[in-house]
Amino acid sequence: MVDLVHSRFEVREGIGWFSFDRPKELNALNPKVFEDIATAVEHCEADPDVRALVLTGNRRAFAAGADIKHMASGDIHLAAELTRKSNSAQQVLSELSKPSIAAIAGYALGCGCELALCCDFRIAAENAVFGLPEIKLGIIPGGGGTQRLPRLIGLGAAVNMILSGDTINAQQALQTGLVHDVVPMDRLEEEAEKLAVRLSRRPVTALNAAKTATYAGTNMSLPDGLKLEWSLLCMLFGTEDQSEGMTAFIEKRQPNFTGR
Repeated sequence: MVDLVHSRFEVREGIGWFSFDRPKELNALNPKVFEDIATAVEHCEADPDVRALVLTGNRRAFAAGADIKHMASGDIHLAAELTRKSNSAQQVLSELSKPSIAAIAGYALGCGCELALCCDFRIAAENAVFGLPEIKLGIIPGGGGTQRLPRLIGLGAAVNMILSGDTINAQQALQTGLVHDVVPMDRLEEEAEKLAVRLSRRPVTALNAAKTATYAGTNMSLPDGLKLEWSLLCMLFGTEDQSEGMTAFIEKRQPNFTGR
């Protein structure tokens, strides 16, 4: 059992489900919530029975940003502490070796939007709203928004969101590539679970290698990225899952991957 303060976490059939649980505050994020995230993700990393992770909120909000009441009377030291906690949680989430999915309904603003950017997949309900409104508060995004968003949706679209502080709806997020799919609210959890189950059936080592090659490669030159890709591919030829996958293909059956 994972002991959390402002969140809930459970594992169902190999899928880890993390839910923000501050409904009165629209799941606004404070240092304790960031600690919850890091704890849950570290549990997922360590537990071989967990094959994928889903982050979600409620119908009104995925996470409506940082807790402004917590921040309003703060100083530079509070900002540094909040940034340290948020960046620590985001780092472990973005580096999780297993697939991660943000299932987003309602508001995903500020740090909430930035957390979603740390996931491999983002599925939005039709009522989802995205934004980095920090500029309207006299600050800038501090949880990776100015760095991850341009890498994901391109500089032009990211600059528009960051400098204006304006929000976009689910369909606009789909058009920019911020989310992978938009579904009716009542099907959000179902669709997230379908994707998580599909990903959980993929070979674990190959998934980890694919994530490493893709994410690390974007920060390398093309020649260095290709070298990384080649080295990881060669490594995978030493796994039992590679042998099983190719044998199953030849034998026209479903593979039985074991993670070895």
